[in-house]
Amino acid sequence: MNLNKVDLNLFIVFDAIYSEANLTRAGQIVGITQPAVSNALARLRETFNDQLFVRTAQGMVPTPMAQNIIGPVRNALRLLRISVQESRTFNAREATKAYRISMTDMIESVLLPPLFQRLRRLAPSVSIESLLSKRRETTSELAAGRLDFAIDVPLNTDPQVRHVKLMEERYVCAVRVGHPLAKERLSLDEYLSLAHIQISSRRNGLGYVDLALGKLGQQRRVALRSQHYLMAGSVVQSTDMSMTVPERIARRHGLHYMALPVNDVPALESHLYWHESTDQDPANRWMREQLIELAEQINSQEKRLPRSVEHAALA
Repeated sequence: MNLNKVDLNLFIVFDAIYSEANLTRAGQIVGITQPAVSNALARLRETFNDQLFVRTAQGMVPTPMAQNIIGPVRNALRLLRISVQESRTFNAREATKAYRISMTDMIESVLLPPLFQRLRRLAPSVSIESLLSKRRETTSELAAGRLDFAIDVPLNTDPQVRHVKLMEERYVCAVRVGHPLAKERLSLDEYLSLAHIQISSRRNGLGYVDLALGKLGQQRRVALRSQHYLMAGSVVQSTDMSMTVPERIARRHGLHYMALPVNDVPALESHLYWHESTDQDPANRWMREQLIELAEQINSQEKRLPRSVEHAALA
C-alpha cells in the first residue's frame, strides 16, 4: 500500500460513500457522476488492496479496513478544511502563528515592547521570532518562507519583494550628560577630536557619516566598532566617547545629543519587507498592518518629545 501519491479527492469520495452507503448519492454530495465515483472507488481499492465497501441490499457496507481508516481520513479532511479556511481569514485572537522577523537590536528596542503590548490585547497566542538575517540573503529567505518579514535600511531587493517605509530618523552625535563637549552646537574640529563608537552589523565598511567626511577629506577616529546599540550606549554613558546614531537611540539612552557638523548625512530609513507571494495572505497582511500602524504611532509620539534630553531635564 503506497499512500504517497494518493489524490486527496479520493478520500473525499471515500468519506461520502461511507456516509451515504450509495454511490449515486455520494456522487451528488461530492459533485461528480456515479461512474466517476465508481472509478474513484476502484483506485482506492487498488491502493489499499481491499474492497473497502461491499454491495448489499442495505447499500454499500464498509469492510473492517474501511472502518479502521474512516476516523483518520475524516480527521485529516477536517484539518485540511481548517487550514484552507485559515488561509482565507485570520482570527487574531485565536491564532497561534509564530512570525519570523529579521531586525536589528535598534528596531527590537523600538518596536518589540509596544508590539507585545498590542499582541497581548489582540492576539495573545501569537509569538515573534526575532533574528538578524544577512542582507544579501534577505530576498531568498523571504521567498523561501524562512522569514515572514525583514525590517532594515533600503535594500537592493528582487522585484518580487514588497516594502514600505516604517520610520525615518536623523543622525546625531551623542555623548554623556556632563561631557566637556555637551552643548547646543558642535564644530567639525570638536567632532573629529572625539573618540567614536561605530555601530554596524558588518565586519568592516564605512558608515554614512564616514562617507560624508570623506568628501571633505576628513576621517574620524573609531575607537570601538560594535554590532549593538545597547552596549554602545552604556559605554558612552560611562566614558567620554561618542557615537553617531539615530536621534531616538540617543534619547532612549538618556544621552546629550547634538546636530552633526557635517552635511550630506542622509537620515536613517527603516523599511518593512515581505515577499509578494504573501501579499494577500491574511495572517501576513494583519501583522503588516500592526507594524505600520505601530510605527506611525511611535513616529507621532517622538515628534512631540523635546529635541534634547538635557533641555527636557531643565524644563
